[in-house]
Amino acid sequence: MPVLLKDNIETADMPTTAGSLALVDNAPGRDAPLVARLREAGAVILGKTNLSEWANIRSSNSISGWSAVGGQTRNPYDPERTPCGSSAGSAVAVAIGLAPAAIGTETNGSIVCPASVNGVVGFKPTVGLVSRTHIIPISHSQDTAGPITTTVEDAAIIMTVIAGTDPLDPATIEADARKVDYRAALDPNSLQGARIGVMRFLLSNYSAETRAVFEQNLQALRDAGAELVEIAEGPDLRAIGTASRLVLMTELKVDLNAYLASTDPQQVPTRTLADLIAFNAAEPRETVLFGQELFLLAEATKGLDDPAYIEARASSFRMAGPEGIDRMMADNQVVALIAPTTSRAWTNDPTDDDRSQGSSSSLAAVAGYPHLTVPMGFDRGMPVGISFIGGKWDDARILSLGHAYEQKTRARRAP
Repeated sequence: MPVLLKDNIETADMPTTAGSLALVDNAPGRDAPLVARLREAGAVILGKTNLSEWANIRSSNSISGWSAVGGQTRNPYDPERTPCGSSAGSAVAVAIGLAPAAIGTETNGSIVCPASVNGVVGFKPTVGLVSRTHIIPISHSQDTAGPITTTVEDAAIIMTVIAGTDPLDPATIEADARKVDYRAALDPNSLQGARIGVMRFLLSNYSAETRAVFEQNLQALRDAGAELVEIAEGPDLRAIGTASRLVLMTELKVDLNAYLASTDPQQVPTRTLADLIAFNAAEPRETVLFGQELFLLAEATKGLDDPAYIEARASSFRMAGPEGIDRMMADNQVVALIAPTTSRAWTNDPTDDDRSQGSSSSLAAVAGYPHLTVPMGFDRGMPVGISFIGGKWDDARILSLGHAYEQKTRARRAP
């Protein structure tokens, strides 16, 4: 199987840049463990895909799919609209048939959003199921790699290969015990009798067209035998977002400094986040479209021993996980949660009022739980996906439910 890799995942035979000119010569000559697993299974690594520079963490005004190294990735359904990000190139490459599979990474939405708006399948696994070693980091609390494919079955095949324990990534200590053959676990009848929670409290944020498509697909789920349970209230997403932001900023500085220290000084003269900030300030090609205010915020953080960070990490995880996804599933006796992934792709013009509308990614991202998006239809001619979210280590069940839904609806239409 030919496989493409997001350009923040190291390979022994290609540079790994995160889209930044500061890393254009970064070639440590090593395979990330997930790449080694793919090669051992017989996959052919075709190349690297463009991404939102630094995986969308340099600026809150960043342009999805743009990097100084790769330029602007475009949505194949309408080149004037966003490919979303940060795994933009991975999703577009699969959508237009350059490869049957690509690997993306997600901290919050960076697999599922581009997969949704480019009409493909994207799976963010449980954090700790796939090694993050030799992947340019944002946050050890939320980062994970995962597959982007045209079918859930292909995503399951990839997951079976890349899941597993890595001694260099302590988050994966349980992975060998938790992983299964995800393809063998797919059951086209898994929706029959399954109780699934509809996250109504999210729906007001989506476009009217996406809401209408979602309602149609709820009936398709019922026709497949699912019992749908309406969930009117959810956790405080604003509070979760505020706490998670401090976590990401603090961990970005610590984790990125550690990554840069592992690179070759001859190839990467920028050795710290502070060096990167200085590099960007002196390099007009980096800041032609947006700045680096998130880098500046991260540089001002106080480290992993900061009491404010420790509290934010504990509270964000508690609100999103045990008091969020876990509580909703337990209280409503459901095996999964669903919502639209996002609305139609917005335009690349930052002054346009057709902006990003609705997202289901934050709860699973902050909790570190599995999140699958599968094509469900179109919003003004642009693809949109439906999200299946579960509890920690529920990866096989979520893939199976998404597979059953996909077999029932077959909503994907290539660009």
